[in-house]
Amino acid sequence: MDRLSSSARVMIVSDLDHTMVDHHDSENLSLLRFNALWEAYYRHDSLLVFSTGRSPTLYKELRKEKPMLTPDITIMSVGTEITYDTSMVPDEGWVEVLNQKWDRNIVMEETSKFSELKLQAETEQRPHKVSFYVQKDKAQEVMKTLSDKLVKRGLDVKIIYSGGMDLDILPQGAGKGQALAYLHKKFKTEGKLPQNTLVCGDSGNDAELFTIPEVHGVMVSNAQEELLHWHAENAKNNPKVIHATERCASGIIQAIGHFNLGPSISPRDVMDSSDSVPENFEPGHDIVRFFLFLERWRRAEMEYSELYLAGLKALSFPSSAFVHPSGIEQSILDCTNALRSSYGDEQGKQYRVWVDQVTTTEIGSNIWLLKFNKWEISGDERRGCIATVLLSSKDLSPSEGFTWVHMHQTWVDGAGAKDHTDWVC
Repeated sequence: MDRLSSSARVMIVSDLDHTMVDHHDSENLSLLRFNALWEAYYRHDSLLVFSTGRSPTLYKELRKEKPMLTPDITIMSVGTEITYDTSMVPDEGWVEVLNQKWDRNIVMEETSKFSELKLQAETEQRPHKVSFYVQKDKAQEVMKTLSDKLVKRGLDVKIIYSGGMDLDILPQGAGKGQALAYLHKKFKTEGKLPQNTLVCGDSGNDAELFTIPEVHGVMVSNAQEELLHWHAENAKNNPKVIHATERCASGIIQAIGHFNLGPSISPRDVMDSSDSVPENFEPGHDIVRFFLFLERWRRAEMEYSELYLAGLKALSFPSSAFVHPSGIEQSILDCTNALRSSYGDEQGKQYRVWVDQVTTTEIGSNIWLLKFNKWEISGDERRGCIATVLLSSKDLSPSEGFTWVHMHQTWVDGAGAKDHTDWVC
């Protein structure tokens, strides 16, 4: 993890299904609230870690279904795989840890002797995870007998049974908590141990996350009984672990505020963007609130007023150029005219906008280069573009924001290839 030159201010380690992602929230507002908060205030100096039981295949499917941010680190397959950045480069050190007293061939050989075990889909079989289905009334006997046989073969494994049907066999050293402990040890060795770590979960297989020393923890309000029972038995008097009153990602935001880890008011919760400027103004915040303005404008969630368009002109150089993903270059005047005609064109629709992976670099005196991915959903249609923006803070106090100098956008993998005349992708 070379993105940060020093210790992360905050590292959030979150389960996905029913924790970061609310499958009962059809418009994903809880997730979008977190997205705006993270990119505005945390991306530049903090780390986002997704810890999920999903395999890489199912993880990628979820990313296509939900407006998820790109994490810095991904822990998948019940803590058996750690990968970094968008290219999902595997952590070879973690692979070596899990190889100890583990032989997948022996596991396959011994499990083949149990007619009760039915292999799950090939996508769920991983180098350090073998997954089966087994009937609930036969699970305990199978687990005990199988465990004895694997020990006799010289292996040290962990057998996890969940959901009344799923049986996973892992190396003893695997798991969400062990993976996080490994990362903490690695960061400490590098002199980059995060200043604060917040772990977030909803089910029993998240429990071991809360056992890592010195972490803050949040059980979202919709946490399952098995996790609440574990908490009552093991961490009831631990002030560093709370049960949120909010669901999923909203519960994570609540925990950020409870533990005073940093800003906890999402820009999405502030209708007047002029009231959402923090004391230490970051260019990333300007990007987030600008695209939130465009979303609200097109959804007609704000009153039509020429004052907003005049404000857009005032925050842009007269010679500012905006290059649409189609390659068309427009002036600030052309963009303003396009906005007039787009007011309310997404009203009543499930139209949302979010930005991802906002990186900022000060390339000159008060000149900032920002790169990010910008996504929008309209109904079932999803479009994305890679954007590069130049901002200037010259002659402006932080409370006044930045002046937009230039923006260039290109489609992500051909997304949004249909002809578009509006200046935002």
